Amino acid sequence: MTGAAGGGAAADRSSGEGSAGALREALRACLENEGTLDAFLAELPAEAAEALLGDWAVWAREAQLPPDGDWTTWLILGGRGAGKTRAGAEWVRGVVMGRAPFAVEPAGRIALVGETFADAREVMVEGVSGLLAIAPRRERPLWQPSRRRLEWPNGAVAQLFSAADPESLRGPQFDAAWADELAKWPQAEATWDMLQFGLRLGARPRQVVTTTPRAVPLLKALLADGRTAVSRMASAENTANLAPGFLAAVVERYQGTRLGRQELDGELIEDRDDALWKRAQMDRDRVKEAPELVRVVVAVDPPATSHAKSDACGIVAVGLGTDGRGYVLSDRTMHRASPQAWAERAVGLYHSLEADKLVAEVNQGGEMVATVVAQVDPSVPVTPVRATRGKWLRAEPVAQLYEQGRVSHVGVLPELEDQMCNFVPAGTSEGASPDRIDALVWALTALMLNVEAPVSVPRVRRLG
Repeated sequence: MTGAAGGGAAADRSSGEGSAGALREALRACLENEGTLDAFLAELPAEAAEALLGDWAVWAREAQLPPDGDWTTWLILGGRGAGKTRAGAEWVRGVVMGRAPFAVEPAGRIALVGETFADAREVMVEGVSGLLAIAPRRERPLWQPSRRRLEWPNGAVAQLFSAADPESLRGPQFDAAWADELAKWPQAEATWDMLQFGLRLGARPRQVVTTTPRAVPLLKALLADGRTAVSRMASAENTANLAPGFLAAVVERYQGTRLGRQELDGELIEDRDDALWKRAQMDRDRVKEAPELVRVVVAVDPPATSHAKSDACGIVAVGLGTDGRGYVLSDRTMHRASPQAWAERAVGLYHSLEADKLVAEVNQGGEMVATVVAQVDPSVPVTPVRATRGKWLRAEPVAQLYEQGRVSHVGVLPELEDQMCNFVPAGTSEGASPDRIDALVWALTALMLNVEAPVSVPRVRRLG
């Protein structure tokens, strides 16, 4: 059992949930003392122990329990192995039995919709976290594969449907539904529409969606719908139930990448069609460490002020390899920093990387930039640069270097990469100043595009 994770449910859902919450805390305290929980369960009568072990409201993380509110769709976004399938199956079990906090009365007819019939059967019904596996003996449904349906002892029935066949949902009606991996559905909108028309039984028909997020139109529409409640969970939150070494092996390779943030952290990662940079380019050329470098530049894009609403101070370091390629080494951008603070950080980065020079945009600060840096360390050479063209025009040649495969990011720089992939002709999608991009552009321009003004006499160095 893992600790409670944020992402949706409130602790005080009802008096029943309050009791379950108190019991969760007591059992969690037992877990902290090795062997105590096993001893406690061994002392219980077999029937009581079975009932306790089967009470999902006791063992679930907070993000795996339905949220409060008058929602129609509960959208659970999670990474691989985060526990979203178990949450969906337990929700179905809860509404079938009419138990709080899942339902106020039993549901009689349930739709189970997967990417294909095979997926619905192998994951939602027969999987290790599926409906058959989680059910206590007294509540175990009868599985009728030939009819693609489950029937519980209390008479409730669940039918399986494939998102590849939306017309199969035309006609049946339900008071609850579970949609799994909706972001992968082949005919997502048509299947979803047919499901909504059929969700018309009972006093309060509801549905749960469990999926690893992808930036598909239907998922974005659900996120924007006021009737949708959202829970989020990452793979790391379910470590106790994953194979030993899984996270260590997978995280080492994918952490921070677009794929890792989507498949492990459950984030919805979008690329804008009109953005200058694409995440696929960065992931394609990403390296774990830089090779031998002949030049290193630290670029600074200082803000005009340092109050709460000021722009950030972009601080990015880039090296030029002996192979002629650019390597983005570090993003040390600061928010709401005083001139003294950002100058100290830039100078510190300069020294730690044994950089050749510090490039600073002076449109905002003029001579102030060189003066502040000199106050921190007068030995650091500062090359002032002044913007004479718009940000987009300055960035285009640098983006071309990425398209040509001539620039690699060393490790993952998530905040810089997010800003790059949201930078369009009108600016960043959130309206903030692209300070990280500005610093990156100045550094790569100095190293790879400004051939008339070499950075310094080349010297080979290896970082690390």
